[in-house]
Amino acid sequence: MLARAGIPAARIARSAPLTGGTYNTLHSVELTDGARLVLKVPPPAGVPGLRYEHGLLRGEALFHESAAAAGVPAPRVLHAAHDEPDGPGGTDPDAGPFLLMTHCPGVTWWAAEQDDSGEAGGIGDAEQRALRRETGGLLARLHAVRGPGFGYPALTFGPLTDRWAPAFTAMTDAVLDDAARYGSWLPLPVPEIRALLAAAAPVLAEVTVPALVHFDLWPGNILLRGPAGARTVSGLIDGERMFWGDPLADFASLSLLHTDVEQDTDFLAGYGAGGGRTRFDTAALRRIALYRCYLYLIMLTEVVPRGTVGEQLDRVRDFVGPRLEAALRATADGG
Repeated sequence: MLARAGIPAARIARSAPLTGGTYNTLHSVELTDGARLVLKVPPPAGVPGLRYEHGLLRGEALFHESAAAAGVPAPRVLHAAHDEPDGPGGTDPDAGPFLLMTHCPGVTWWAAEQDDSGEAGGIGDAEQRALRRETGGLLARLHAVRGPGFGYPALTFGPLTDRWAPAFTAMTDAVLDDAARYGSWLPLPVPEIRALLAAAAPVLAEVTVPALVHFDLWPGNILLRGPAGARTVSGLIDGERMFWGDPLADFASLSLLHTDVEQDTDFLAGYGAGGGRTRFDTAALRRIALYRCYLYLIMLTEVVPRGTVGEQLDRVRDFVGPRLEAALRATADGG
C-alpha cells in the first residue's frame, strides 16, 4: 500500500499496528527522514458491519481535506485509494482501498482526563473550560463548510438529496434494519422506535443547508498538546463517519461523556465566536434528540457484528440503553 502511495520500502524505517480503532485497522509508519504517517485500512470484503459503514474512507478523506481548507487542525491526506480496479473482487488481493495520512501529534482528551499523574497530568476545571471554548470555535469553522447535498459522501444510501429529512430517514431506517438483521438488543421493539422517529421527522424540514458534520467528536477523537494546565487542541481525528447534514447533529457525540452541549456555556461561547449559530427552541431540541437516537442505535447495533461480549457488552447496554430511551422521549417533547 505504501508503494502504491509513492513510498518505496527503502524509505520505511519501521511500522506498527495502532490500537483504539473499532472498525478500520490502523498502522503507524515512521520514515527514514523521521516523518510519521498513519495508514488506515478497512476490513476485508465480507466482514460483517453496518450499512452506513460502506465506503467510510471516502468520508474521512473528505473530512481531512475540508478541515485543511477551514484551517482546523487535523491529519492531512497523502494518498486515498478508493474502489481501485484491482481492489476487492479484482486480481490483486493487496490492492484494496486505504488512506494514508500525516501523523497528528498529541494525546487524546479522553486519555488526558483519565491520567491524573505523569505526562498527561489530568485536566483541571479552568483548562477544561478553555478547551471546550477552543473546541467550539473549531467546530464552528467545520460547520461553515457546505456540501453539495445531504447524506454520506460515499452515497451509501443513494445520491445526495436536496432535503435533509429523506437523507436522515434513510440513515435511521438503515441502522434499524441492521438491528433487526443482527437481532441486536434494543430497549424498545424496532417498529416502535421507527414510529417514534417518524413522528418527529417533520422538524427536520427546518434544515436547508448541508453542513459538514463529524459525528464522532467525543474526547477520544480530540487530540491535545502542550504542558498540563495550558494544553490546546492539536487535532480532530477519525472523521470517517462524517456526513453532510444538520450542524446540530455534532452535539450528539460531543455530549456523550459530558454535560449536554446545549447547556455548556463555554463551548457555546467558542462556537458563537467562531461564527456558529444556535437557537435551542423546541424544534432544535427535538432534532438533537433525533441525532442522539441515531448515535445510540448505532452503538447498540454494532456490538453484534463486532462480537462484543461479556462485561463490555453489559457496559454498552447499561450506558446506552437508558440514554436511547430518554432521547426517544425527547423527540416528542423537545426536552
